[in-house]
Amino acid sequence: MAEHFSLMIHGGAGALEHIRREGSEAGFMQSLKVILQDGRQLLEKGGTALDAVEYCAARLEDDPLYNAGRGSVLNEYGEVEMDAAIMDGQDLAAGAVAAITSIKNPIALARCVLDQSEHVMLIGKGAKEFAKLCNLPAMPDDYFVVESRVRQWREAQKTGGMMLDHEDAGPQRKLGTIGAVARDLKGNLAAATSTGGIVNKRWGRVGDSPIIGAGVFADNQTCAVSATGYGEQFQRTVLSKMIADFVYFKQMTAQEAATAGIEYLVEKVNGLGGVIVIDRQGYCAVGHSTSGMIYGWIERSGELCCKLA
Repeated sequence: MAEHFSLMIHGGAGALEHIRREGSEAGFMQSLKVILQDGRQLLEKGGTALDAVEYCAARLEDDPLYNAGRGSVLNEYGEVEMDAAIMDGQDLAAGAVAAITSIKNPIALARCVLDQSEHVMLIGKGAKEFAKLCNLPAMPDDYFVVESRVRQWREAQKTGGMMLDHEDAGPQRKLGTIGAVARDLKGNLAAATSTGGIVNKRWGRVGDSPIIGAGVFADNQTCAVSATGYGEQFQRTVLSKMIADFVYFKQMTAQEAATAGIEYLVEKVNGLGGVIVIDRQGYCAVGHSTSGMIYGWIERSGELCCKLA
């Protein structure tokens, strides 16, 4: 058994100056701190990395501060439509769901896809039918909708556009995707990502969050990655897998790989977003091309830290 564990979580990337202006930074920091503390307890007791990332992601989904689960942004019809994925670094097992509604914790449904099906991704109506077989709780529409998201949606409706999770998203400067990565005491890695997508999204749009290798990736030989940002750019660059490849083929550290990955994202597609990474030694790293990102970490069983930068 390894002598240490590591855990990282994030609450999105983008222009975060509005959080400081509104005086809400303390709320985000407290939210991350509490979730990390509970995640620490889980891992200290020998819990698996897979359980830890599912637990932390679900807690982030439950918090209306974030664009995932409760508090998700609204699509063009004024509805919440969510995506999520989870991956086990031991054997590359993965589960993902896309364009789902009413399920309280999309990440729990993604875990069920991993554990209880022969598939990797389920979408829409079929995913909801599978959720019934898994006895996952469904919630009424008004559980998910919070006033701040309604205001964002109305603003996007006025302009006739979609609002993306980055500096150009307009005056709301919303946060985006949530995620978690972990290394447990046995040295296993896991990653999870969940999102409500983009404001006023149309035509059944699905971003990178449920796409294995784009918004999430984990492999015990390399690292665990969760991404946030402009989903189409992460899909086109398969960025989470690329970061793992930097570790595998170039023997990069977690921070070197995160930095190289973001540099590639910017170079190839002028990409906007960020990543959290834990490598096989348990070292933590973050990289982002946006002006800000909100995240917290416990590296190799050490001090709990949170940052909005």
